[in-house]
Amino acid sequence: MKLKFILCLILIVGGASPHFSAEMNYFGEQQKVRAPELVGGVDWLNTDKPLSLAGLKGKIVLLDFWTYGCINCIHIIPKIEELEKKYGSQLVVIGVHSAKFENEKNTENIRKIILRYGLEHPIVNDADFKIWDAYAIRAWPGLVLIDPDGYIVGRWFGEGQFDTIDNAIMQTTAEFRKKGSLNEEPLKFALEKAKVGDLPLAFPGKVLADEKSKRLFISDSNHNRIVVTDFEGKLIETVGNGTAAAKDGNFIAASFNRPQGLAFVGDNLYVADTGNNQIRRVNLKTKKVETIAGTGKLEDFDGNGGIANTTAISSPWDLTLVGKNLFIAMAGSHQIWRMDLEKNMIEPYAGTGQEARIDGKIGESAFAQPSGIISDGKHLLVADSESNIIRQIDINKETVETLVGGDLFDFGDKDGMGDDVRLQHPLGVTLYDGKVLIADTYNHKIKMLDTEKQTVTTVLGTGKSGQADGKTPTFYEPAGLSIADGKLFVADTNNHAIRVVDLKTKEVSTLKIKGLTPPTESKDEANNFSPNANETELETQKISVNAANSLVFNIGLPEGYHLNPNAPQRYEVLLENGQNVKIANAKERFKKLPLIVPFQTDKKGAAMLKAKLTVYYCREDNTGTCLIKTLIWKIPLDVVADRKVSSKVEISGNVF
Repeated sequence: MKLKFILCLILIVGGASPHFSAEMNYFGEQQKVRAPELVGGVDWLNTDKPLSLAGLKGKIVLLDFWTYGCINCIHIIPKIEELEKKYGSQLVVIGVHSAKFENEKNTENIRKIILRYGLEHPIVNDADFKIWDAYAIRAWPGLVLIDPDGYIVGRWFGEGQFDTIDNAIMQTTAEFRKKGSLNEEPLKFALEKAKVGDLPLAFPGKVLADEKSKRLFISDSNHNRIVVTDFEGKLIETVGNGTAAAKDGNFIAASFNRPQGLAFVGDNLYVADTGNNQIRRVNLKTKKVETIAGTGKLEDFDGNGGIANTTAISSPWDLTLVGKNLFIAMAGSHQIWRMDLEKNMIEPYAGTGQEARIDGKIGESAFAQPSGIISDGKHLLVADSESNIIRQIDINKETVETLVGGDLFDFGDKDGMGDDVRLQHPLGVTLYDGKVLIADTYNHKIKMLDTEKQTVTTVLGTGKSGQADGKTPTFYEPAGLSIADGKLFVADTNNHAIRVVDLKTKEVSTLKIKGLTPPTESKDEANNFSPNANETELETQKISVNAANSLVFNIGLPEGYHLNPNAPQRYEVLLENGQNVKIANAKERFKKLPLIVPFQTDKKGAAMLKAKLTVYYCREDNTGTCLIKTLIWKIPLDVVADRKVSSKVEISGNVF
């Protein structure tokens, strides 16, 4: 079966099918169309101010119209990054986030996804589709290239367009460089990643609890590793070095790229290595990682099966085992695939590759970004996320049935029966007492499905994002579920945490993983000394010449927060105006507050003291968001020959 690249979702008026192949409209020299200005956005991210085409005159601009739950939009992120690196001095990429789901319209949720996928270009929240409409966009992903004079060069929809786009940028660069009207000065933006620090877990996508061994396996997705603990949070080991790459080997040498779904049998843990488009096998006895399916090259994907490790696959998102068969929720191709672990063969199992809700025989059925899968041995239960439904596949009859939910654009938050149920982008399922628990991700809830009655009821969650424990808990885009030892373990993705539900009392707690730290400090983070900066100028203070003076930092943290002991807390102190000054450790790290920095001057007169402090602060339980704040002070000094003046220069501030 030969598959074409498919658009994630399309909005069209009229009766035409909303699913068709990627297309392009490269204008070249044929027509000149003025690009509409970028007005109507709700918020801007990854920049300290809104951008305009007028202000970017002289730059080539690429607009990426996307919505963050769309798998095809995720697929093109690496290609966009390649263009950004290749044309860093000529090209400005602007993401126009035009949301499909209500949950995706929230600016804070978009900020989370920017951090999750490491996006470093400006993003405008086009929640009201103002920019979308101005450009007559009808599909995610949609790409528009604009020349330095503000005219549209071309427009493309779907995947597989980047050779053409690259060529168009190259030609435009040459043309405007020749004219002398190309601005090749690189631009720097205020990135969202500069405002947050690292935590022990980063956007964990899936979790798997093994009752027999009392082990918990966690896809620490944004740390590109697997974390293994016991049920109480005692760290057993980590698998992978944290680098986003595809490398086999021992647990220290091996690497993953945003792993998701997990399956376990014997000594083997199977991993859906989503970002690498591969299936990996982790042998917990030999402590080795090997690739067993997928070439890692998404561009080679054609939808055909074959020998597993020479067959390209597309964004495997979740896994479940039935005997010798590993079933795969292949989100990128809108299918369920099957791998025979004995024969090392892999093939499409259910779904044609069309993005739709179609029941019936497995070869005629259609899915929409299946992202969660579990089996009772006779059936496969599937969270079909973009269709907002739960599907059931009868393995013996080889049929697909929709149990509950809506369709591609029929979503919401409504309990009930059958087609009356409304879910919002569910990503996870697990079995419990003959029923199915659902991670109703964009509704921030855990729900229960009775498969016999085809009814759904809310079990946990208020419908609003948060991280409250107890009997009235809140979640933030939970995506993975697993049950063992009377507990439900929840991969609470946007809270960077594993939540634990006592199934008897329905009491919820947050798992504290003892001894787990982020993989390593990134080079970017280490070199970025002024994230999220706030500057204050104080009144003139008197100090004594040739005295043992000290600068005292008194910084207030929010209630329930503490300094992150693993983060690079930094300070820097400078004294200007020609003073011969001695400052102890003028630029250094620190681990506690208040911070005292000794200094001494040897000349009377006016001076200017400059102090900078970067603070990484986290919740007391080291879960949830870890924030970064830089405080900068300018303190005029009057250096006098008077030993009675204070030897302390005290400065205070709050990071909230």
